[in-house]
Amino acid sequence: MDDRSQTRREMHQVLNGDGERPAPSLGITRRTFLHRSLLAGAGLGIGTHGWFPLINTVDLAFGASEFKFAWISDTHLYPKSVNTRFVDTAVRAVKEVQAMSPPADFLIVGGDIGQLGDPVELELGAEILKEVTIKKLYIPGEHDWYLDMGVAWEKLYGHSPWAMDHKGVRFIGLDTVSRAPDFWTIKKMTPKERMGHMAVLDGSVAGAWAGVGRDQLAWLDRALADWPKDKPVVLFSHNPLWEYYAPWNFWVRDWREVHEILKPFSNVTNVHGHVHQVLYNEIGKMRSIGMLATSWPWPYPPQGVPALSPCQTRVDPGDPYDGVGWSRLTMTTKNAVDNEYVMWRKDVIGEAPWDSGCGDNNNQILSPRLADQIWPHYGAYK
Repeated sequence: MDDRSQTRREMHQVLNGDGERPAPSLGITRRTFLHRSLLAGAGLGIGTHGWFPLINTVDLAFGASEFKFAWISDTHLYPKSVNTRFVDTAVRAVKEVQAMSPPADFLIVGGDIGQLGDPVELELGAEILKEVTIKKLYIPGEHDWYLDMGVAWEKLYGHSPWAMDHKGVRFIGLDTVSRAPDFWTIKKMTPKERMGHMAVLDGSVAGAWAGVGRDQLAWLDRALADWPKDKPVVLFSHNPLWEYYAPWNFWVRDWREVHEILKPFSNVTNVHGHVHQVLYNEIGKMRSIGMLATSWPWPYPPQGVPALSPCQTRVDPGDPYDGVGWSRLTMTTKNAVDNEYVMWRKDVIGEAPWDSGCGDNNNQILSPRLADQIWPHYGAYK
């Protein structure tokens, strides 16, 4: 057996065990629904009700639940003088969150508010989000950070990581973007050049920049030390806390260390942005939900998607509302996180093999080797 195969086998044994899965009491549905408020024949005046959902499908179909919260991320705003397309979709999502009835308990903003970290972009995001009157919590994205190394972000949105207990659930917000290895100093890059490299999906200079870091791993361990092992934990992060596709930083390079900390807990859910797509996976006892962007959908990576993910159909590039959206999440009476993608399109889930990312190559490949090849001992940098 070669070294790569041996490493993968050991990782599988550590993280998954024999038949180990999330607690059987948990359940998650990847329901999607057509936002019907703009359809003709609804019996509502578009001028008055155009932003409001016609019905709340979760409440009607699935009965009472403990509480709901909302997620918006990856708005990728440009200044209005440059482009209003992403402003329009962000405004639409914010209006719909504010229209939730009953209101959500809180809103998580999952990073990449701006496109190039310009304070004008981040201030525009804060202005749009002012309309949401419920509690708001924030985690940064790489697009928010690398122009000024987070100065404008933290001034407007605060510091991460953070922890919050709410109705019997421990919610944790992690910073997975600020710990990139310093590739810019030796190259004498300007802040704009650095931001430009961080703003592309497959940038070769930045390498495997996504990580939690030793300091935050230690903080996470402390933040969970007093929490009962059978009570629910929900972690918010910009990047997935597992290895999905490292060349696009659809991971954190120290994800194995994260899972070791979470291993004693039987009810763990990770909600993340960055991937701009419908995505669901289970590793060990942790369930992971990938979130939509309000800006644009990313394609699925060449290796395909995890077997548990439904495939999102290809989008119409000429329709700015196609393949994008936000999420309503419900913490049910059984302490299960139930996600409902809110998308502004009719056909969401693809079943044909030619749908983007699907077909014969739709199994998860656990191969977090990119960072290890570049920096053999760099997994928990900083």
